[in-house]
Amino acid sequence: MYKKVSTNLNFVEREKETAQFWKDHDIFKKSIETREGDPVYTFYDGPPTANGKPHIGHVLTRVIKDMIPRYRTMKGYMVPRKAGWDTHGLPVELEVEKKLGLDGKEQIEEYGLDPFITQCKESVWKYKGMWEDFSKTVGFWADMDNPYVTYNDNFIESEWWALKTIWDKGLLYKGFKIVPYCPRCGTPLSSHEVAQGYKAVKERSAVVRFKVAGEDAYFLAWTTTPWTLPSNVALCVNPEETYFKVIGEDAYFLAWTTTPWTLPSNVALCVNPDETYCKVKAADGYVYYMAKALLDKVLGKLGTEETPAYEILETYKGTDLEYKEYVPLYEGAAKSAEKQHKKAHFVTCADYVTMSDGTGIVHIAPAFGEDDAQVGRKYDLPFVQFVDGKGNMTEDTPYAGLFVKDADPKVLVDLDKEGLLFDAPKFEHDYPFCWRCDTPLIYYARESWFIKMTAVKDDLIRNNNTINWIPKSIGKGRFGDWLNNIQDWGISRNRYWGTPLNVWQCEGCGKMECIGSRQELEEKSGNPEAQTVELHRPYIDAITLTCPDCGKTMKRVPEVIDCWFDSGAMPFAQHHYPFENKELFEQQFPAQFISEAVDQTRGWFYSLLAESTLLFNKAPYKNVIVLGHVQDENGQKMSKSKGNAVDPFDALEQHGADAIRWYFYSNSAPWLPNRFHADAVTEGQRKFMGTLWNTYAFYVLYANIDEFDPTKYSLEYDKLSVMDKWLLSRLNSCVKTVDDCLANYKIPETTKALQAFVDDMSNWYVRRSRQRFWAKGMEQDKINAYMTLYTALVTFIKASAPMIPFMTEDIYQNLVKSVNPDAPESIHLCDFPAVDEAMIDEKLEQDMGEVLDIVVLGRAARNASGIKNRQPIGQMFVNGEAALTDYYKQIIEGELNVKDVIFKDDVSDLTDYTFKPQMRILGPKYGKDLGKIRNILANLNGSAAKKELDANGFLTIELNDGKINLLPEELLIDMSQKEGYVSQADHGVTVVLDTNLTPALLEEGFVREIISKVQTMRKEAGFEVTDHITVYEEGNDKIKEVMTKYTDEIKNDVLADDMCLDAEGGYSKEWDINGEKVRLGVEKKM
Repeated sequence: MYKKVSTNLNFVEREKETAQFWKDHDIFKKSIETREGDPVYTFYDGPPTANGKPHIGHVLTRVIKDMIPRYRTMKGYMVPRKAGWDTHGLPVELEVEKKLGLDGKEQIEEYGLDPFITQCKESVWKYKGMWEDFSKTVGFWADMDNPYVTYNDNFIESEWWALKTIWDKGLLYKGFKIVPYCPRCGTPLSSHEVAQGYKAVKERSAVVRFKVAGEDAYFLAWTTTPWTLPSNVALCVNPEETYFKVIGEDAYFLAWTTTPWTLPSNVALCVNPDETYCKVKAADGYVYYMAKALLDKVLGKLGTEETPAYEILETYKGTDLEYKEYVPLYEGAAKSAEKQHKKAHFVTCADYVTMSDGTGIVHIAPAFGEDDAQVGRKYDLPFVQFVDGKGNMTEDTPYAGLFVKDADPKVLVDLDKEGLLFDAPKFEHDYPFCWRCDTPLIYYARESWFIKMTAVKDDLIRNNNTINWIPKSIGKGRFGDWLNNIQDWGISRNRYWGTPLNVWQCEGCGKMECIGSRQELEEKSGNPEAQTVELHRPYIDAITLTCPDCGKTMKRVPEVIDCWFDSGAMPFAQHHYPFENKELFEQQFPAQFISEAVDQTRGWFYSLLAESTLLFNKAPYKNVIVLGHVQDENGQKMSKSKGNAVDPFDALEQHGADAIRWYFYSNSAPWLPNRFHADAVTEGQRKFMGTLWNTYAFYVLYANIDEFDPTKYSLEYDKLSVMDKWLLSRLNSCVKTVDDCLANYKIPETTKALQAFVDDMSNWYVRRSRQRFWAKGMEQDKINAYMTLYTALVTFIKASAPMIPFMTEDIYQNLVKSVNPDAPESIHLCDFPAVDEAMIDEKLEQDMGEVLDIVVLGRAARNASGIKNRQPIGQMFVNGEAALTDYYKQIIEGELNVKDVIFKDDVSDLTDYTFKPQMRILGPKYGKDLGKIRNILANLNGSAAKKELDANGFLTIELNDGKINLLPEELLIDMSQKEGYVSQADHGVTVVLDTNLTPALLEEGFVREIISKVQTMRKEAGFEVTDHITVYEEGNDKIKEVMTKYTDEIKNDVLADDMCLDAEGGYSKEWDINGEKVRLGVEKKM
């Protein structure tokens, strides 16, 4: 028969055995093969990087990505699940640099590209084994024997086809733009990469005095990048506003910057055209130009009670200030402007300067900001870029060799010495850092390659609107807003380990060609090695073309592409499309389902949609579950530095995969942050898995005793008891709910349905049916109980198999395969259970639900009375919507140990209610009338008012010759009861317990207590449930009298053949039974 079930709730070792079973029997492979020819449900796996370790957040992503495909497989779909590895990019290069002791691109090139690329190939597999073990342990099923690998030549060739297609559409171009640039990595980043690396920083900004040329006057300008000031060449003003000016007086512009390192490259100043600016005489003796709206904020601190902070001088139109010159802060910028034969260091007009901070005047350094660059183009300003590719200041400044952020404080010190620094306030703002190496980014003018995403903006938005985002707020909000403000994709990287950009350029005339395949490369190069050469730097660079226009050599451009393009190419590149597997790709595109964490909104989710729109003009996925981040128990981000990071392997070894899976499914909506801590996981395991396991163990225990074989019987519905029919109705309702929820990706709702059913099955059906399993022989009622519980267990584990795959497999092998060798080899090769609508009886479930509500209230009343559950009570009164039948009445009596349950239309003679106003709600609403309301409520007929409130959902009272309706949440309601009665009420049902105990009831209470103590001792002595015993009693005449009177009942309940009074024997123990001291003993009959 069945294997004996351990009651140990540590499932870790059992899960390891199950995982080995799956491996030994190729269960995952069979789950695909057995569905060949069935409808396809495609899942795309977002590829991890194998040179990084898994963290606890990867458990969440993996269990979500595993559960949906398992469910769809059981629903009859063929669900291909190809694993993948993201192998290119800066993380790999940085790891190799660290390993080899290299620092930066120069040292990489000195080391040699060939050996460096070889090291990169090896590095990407550093943690491959760890990822495979991790996936096996967590129960994540994917084809890891045949994964797609982004560095494989076939994958790269497919990307070349994609880029050639984009090129042919005129959407791949080279441009000179201000780009976010990582000086450590020596490469620009795309806008969606930048979005992943912002940090809140607090650093010094600068309010700088710019001396007006020919006057002893100053512009006050603000900058947060002082290091750009040496390159400053102009100031910008509003052409629409008037300004105050006194001819012949001395003045300064006051300008503000948050990047002082940009000041050496300053070429202009800029003001907002929609704001008023003033020329003022300040209390510090200087004359300044700045925005009128910010005068008090900037200059206010200069004033005293006797002396005003400033005096406004004279006004004139803003257009009169255009081209007004000021003295350069640094000679280098002036010299650079002179060499370029361009005018610099004057005021310009633009409209993007804000009045929220600074002085309303900002400095312009066109090499370091897109807005600045636009002003530069408009006024033909010189291009001054005193920062090199490493992010260091150049020899043209006094700060040569310093990293820009290190130059900031020195710029401020020098300006202060020169009397040009008005203020250096600390300024908190979000600043972008490299998402890979954590270096501060700079906005830097350079040539880069771009994909013109702005040209397909409308297509992107339309395709996004076809996707079922879970939650919808991400698709419409975070992601939708991103698309509405889309920028061209900076696709090129000035690095080494990546997909080479497939553009060849002529050394002579500059002609460029984009190559879309090996075949095309061979045809245009005439070199047969093009068919076999590795498609990486430096190998591919050996293949050259001859320019068809001028006959000179064409070489591949040096850039590689953004590794996010690799990730977005996986739908087609994993199949080497369009060069082969065309039908397979079309069958599996688009995906029905993907899921990753919320930080992929501007990463993988975007790159997939971008490439799919560019190439196929359709969404690449139909449904996406966005996952929140995993936090510690206090809601803090996990990190090693904080000491709050959870090692996923330690957690899996402690709790097991199913417990963690269940926690992540049930804890909260998947898109919300998940607070992970051991106690919460353990509690979820106890409530759900422990309850299910114990119910299964109960069935196996008694089925083995009775040698019950379910294959020899059938479930005959007409012969079933009401309780059996109720459980089967609940079972089918549960399966129906679970099926609907999983089909619509409602994960927490699924767990609620499963948890509720397992509670009902264990805590209601099994509790109410125990006597049936204990009955002697094999009567029909006992068969019905076995078959009902067996059917419920087997059906339930199939419905919950996608969520807790290990435990359900363990149960299935014992419950099903042990008695039916012809059953599917694994639970994961079974069909999802079909709902039998004929078994769903809504009225039965409703009535039993009311019974459960009454029982819950009755237990609460018992607890309030202090009367033990084993002490019988004479009667309980119930006031509800409708009286239940005698069958349900008997269930309530049995559950609550009450002799008689009496349904009454009115229990007001036993209870009363008092009403008071909820002050915090009604106070603001009714003000001075609150006292009147309090008095009216105090004089109500409490029982009648409670009936009205339950019936209508509100209570109507007369106030000031009118009527008002009070809602339940606006009232404080207390229930009181008469002496000798305890009452509880909820949801319109009231129960009143009669706590008056007669001598007969008290005597029966003693019997129940004696039986309970003997049963406890049986367990403590290690007896089997089938062992017959002798019971001993010694030391209490009252207990002896009760045991004598109720000998047969006691012996029957505890399986005793003999009872020896006034005697000690066997395993004995002293007890206090309702205040009576006695020694009881139990001894197994041999």
